[in-house]
Amino acid sequence: VQLQASGGGLVQPGGSRRLSCKASGFTLDEDPIGWFRQAPGKEREGVSCIWGRDGTTDYTDSVKGRFTISRDNARNTVYLQMNSLKPEDTAVYYCATSCTVGSGVWGQGTQVTVSS
Repeated sequence: VQLQASGGGLVQPGGSRRLSCKASGFTLDEDPIGWFRQAPGKEREGVSCIWGRDGTTDYTDSVKGRFTISRDNARNTVYLQMNSLKPEDTAVYYCATSCTVGSGVWGQGTQVTVSS
């Protein structure tokens, strides 16, 4: 079971970025998949999550209305579309087979830097 996060990079404030979380060794259409982030000097926090078969989603308040999580079962991939990015969104972003920090299988992180 592995997760591969990708799509990070440098983006200007107000810009957009799409992160991908590719699963291998299992099909993610039945598992909750969460996106998390950790900024320098801060604790890791949950950003968004998508649950199992019904596709219920949830977002932390700071990203509601700007970020969208989605799942492509054919590609076994979960996406995090990030719009209207702010400097405070700068962090290493991780995906995991969990909606809770500290549980599940975690992929390596991808760095997102929002700066002009």
